[in-house]
Amino acid sequence: MGRLSTYRIIFSFFISLFLLGTAFGQTGKIAGSVYDADNGDPLVGVNVEVLDQFTGAATDGNGEYVITIAEGSYTLRITIIGYESVDKDVKVISGETTRIDFETNQTIAELADVVVVIGSRAQRPRTSTESVVPVDVIDIQQLVSQAPQVTVNEILNYAAPSFSSNTQTISDGTDHIDPASLRGLGPDQVLVLINGKRRHTTSLVNVNGTFGRGNVGTDLNSIPSAAIKRVEVLRDGAAAQYGSDAIAGVINIVLRDATDKLNVTTNAGSYYSSESEGDNDGSYENVSMNYGLPLGTEGGFINFTGSYEDRDPTNRMKEWEGQIFAGYNSTDPNYSGDPDADITDAELARRGQTRSDYNMRVGQAAYKSGSVFLNMAIPTSKTSEVYAFGGLSYRNGNSAGFYRLPYQERTVTSVYHNGFLPEINSIIHDRSFAIGIRGKAKGWDLDLSNTWGTNTFQFQIGNTLNASLEDATKTSYNSGGHGFTQNTANFDASRHLDDIMEGLNMAFGFEYRYENYEIIAGEEGSYAKYDKLGNIVTPNTPDSLIVRGPNGSARPGGAQVFPGFRPSNELSEYRTSAAFYADVEVDFTESLFGTAAYRFEDYSDFGSTNNFKIAGRVQATDDFAVRGAFSTGFRAPSLHQIYFNSTSTLFVDGIPNEVGSFSNDSRVAQILGIPKLKEETSQNISLGVTANLPDLNTTVTVDAYQIDITDRVVKTGTFSAGDGEDELAALLASVNATGAAFFANAIDTKTQGVDLVVTHRYDISEDAFLSSNISATYSETTQEGDIHSSPLLKDKESTYFDETSRIYLESATPRTKINITETYTRTNWNAMLRGVYFGEVNEATNNVDNQQLYAGKWVFDTSVGYKILNHTWLTVGINNLLDTYPDEAIKANQSSGRFLYSRRSKQFGVNGRYLFSRLSFNL
Repeated sequence: MGRLSTYRIIFSFFISLFLLGTAFGQTGKIAGSVYDADNGDPLVGVNVEVLDQFTGAATDGNGEYVITIAEGSYTLRITIIGYESVDKDVKVISGETTRIDFETNQTIAELADVVVVIGSRAQRPRTSTESVVPVDVIDIQQLVSQAPQVTVNEILNYAAPSFSSNTQTISDGTDHIDPASLRGLGPDQVLVLINGKRRHTTSLVNVNGTFGRGNVGTDLNSIPSAAIKRVEVLRDGAAAQYGSDAIAGVINIVLRDATDKLNVTTNAGSYYSSESEGDNDGSYENVSMNYGLPLGTEGGFINFTGSYEDRDPTNRMKEWEGQIFAGYNSTDPNYSGDPDADITDAELARRGQTRSDYNMRVGQAAYKSGSVFLNMAIPTSKTSEVYAFGGLSYRNGNSAGFYRLPYQERTVTSVYHNGFLPEINSIIHDRSFAIGIRGKAKGWDLDLSNTWGTNTFQFQIGNTLNASLEDATKTSYNSGGHGFTQNTANFDASRHLDDIMEGLNMAFGFEYRYENYEIIAGEEGSYAKYDKLGNIVTPNTPDSLIVRGPNGSARPGGAQVFPGFRPSNELSEYRTSAAFYADVEVDFTESLFGTAAYRFEDYSDFGSTNNFKIAGRVQATDDFAVRGAFSTGFRAPSLHQIYFNSTSTLFVDGIPNEVGSFSNDSRVAQILGIPKLKEETSQNISLGVTANLPDLNTTVTVDAYQIDITDRVVKTGTFSAGDGEDELAALLASVNATGAAFFANAIDTKTQGVDLVVTHRYDISEDAFLSSNISATYSETTQEGDIHSSPLLKDKESTYFDETSRIYLESATPRTKINITETYTRTNWNAMLRGVYFGEVNEATNNVDNQQLYAGKWVFDTSVGYKILNHTWLTVGINNLLDTYPDEAIKANQSSGRFLYSRRSKQFGVNGRYLFSRLSFNL
């Protein structure tokens, strides 16, 4: 799509927005206060909604609210997490103020009684236990105030068992954007929404040795937790409702909308662990602010959030055990031995060094980041409002690669006498903005919106060199980067009919999406390999001109740790998709509820797809219900998977290899018969029960599921030049690569599992209660059937989908997670104790003899909060109270002392005990 066509679409959208706003076109006031029914305290930040009208307010610091609205009769509803919702009728008279006060009781709300938005387009409110599919509602603000975790990925990893995310190490760009998954599926098989609108993914495709290899995810950490009101996790296939990617489920992030309330929070902490470098490492500081203002007198608002983070690295490497020096590195002028001999111990003694001086940095990356978010809505009439939300975030990360040792041809000792530890410095920008108008017209609820988002990732490589330039090399390079942009326009319409059975809701909508993926080349020295004359090496360069190290091996070109993108890698590709969707929800009786959804979507690059979903819920008794669903789904291969191409250094069993990633329309792919990518398809079935036990203050939900995925996209193993022909060898040499890898629809998978959620509340006294939450998941993914290798590679299935890839997919993250949380709350203080069980995982390796099972472990968190002043809370606590670590890797998996704990299979990280303090001001 040309730039002019894009501008026309955006211009047409804003014209439509204006026309719809003008189509919706003597007031009085409603005022009052909201109190805690137990102690009479005013409640701050309560949402006061005028039902069936797009207006409302939030209570201020004194628990008071004011709504200006046209004369008429209305119903008010108050909602706040942790309290019962209450409805009251009111009649507004022009020119007068009607006072309506509310009292509400505290209740269980963390995962049960909060009205959810995700999974339905109906206007009738339903709680997570009333929905036809499982939904977790996570009160982010409560967790941010009590739990040790601050970033969204960390919070969800400890709060929602079906969600999994960990920081990675020595994995290039993936050190800087944590891959996350739902129900053990890929990071690209869960859809993320913000306020119900599709969020863009990152521009990074994970190509190194981590869980989620070959996948593209969404950077949840680019959204500050201080901006989030709650997170809704829909644990069911929803592609028929929301489109591509929603195979495992949907995560909907609801932004804060409170007004007249200032919250400032500071966090500080560090890892005080038996494995820390020195007394502690990995220090973390965060300052965030959230403030909302009313706009006008009819319930409009704007809510701002600003956040800044500064995180130091951690290192859990013990000591390098392998070779460091060869004879040609000797500083002894009288040395006359074998120049290739290992003289490490003698040379360390001569230099007054230890093996630890040559350690890598194995742990979390360092970063500094800042973000600004807003959420706003302005009523334009009695029945319509304009809304907008969005944010800007910036992250500057720093991670390290493998140490380049003095004896290796990758090191030029005249530049780095003792070798060097190359660094990847990331510059990540994330921007998004959504705007829309919603309102009522002739009984229909209408919503027209446009959501734009973009992510860019630039690689600045430091403390490095281009070995083929030897002394002429620079020590830092711009290796280029990539970007991804998405623009989604939606029109939604829904209508509720009370006179059909017990109520019927019908909805339909249209979506048009534009996506663009680009790769930007780095500077020449970041990717080029030079000969002795300073010219770029080509397949025709004579062997006599190849630059070689002291050991006779050819020196590699490009920036060490991350060779730059070449001009031949550079591209800017786009695609569009158009969709129509419809769904109906019917209350057949007071105890029988059913839904059906259908979606047709057409992509400009691979054609169209049809998907449907049916679901139902039977209220068997007042306290017990059964629910179930069946759906088909799909995931379009991302533009990143279709077009990504580069050359990177991959370490296999500690040995560096230059591997080229080639797109499926490349000549290399054609030689090996690699077909073009097509969409993944899925079938999802779930069955569950819910129980509300009011006499026991307890809710229970249990949901079992099975997800079958066909033609799943994976990153293949590495094919060598010997797998093709002379032309393949020449093509690999032209990009300084010794092997080739691709994205391919290689396998089918089956995922089966069960989720359990139990919530309980015990009232200790009038001003104290204990909340108990138990949630658990078991999810098992297995490869089904044969590997879909190309006809030319029928004898190469073990490379097409290798053993490492199988383990990443099946068992590199815990199949079992259990969360038990106890929270004690009193007027001026609270306490939390949480235990999370992370189940066993397997070492991801192609060497069957070295495959290792790491046992499951419990990790405990605790915190205590106290109201030290009228508006000030101090919280202190510990993550990983017992300083628990995963099992140590066997010697064969430690890469000569580099990785005491598995680098590739993460259970819960390897940072150990974390101590923190938090100061929160609420004004």
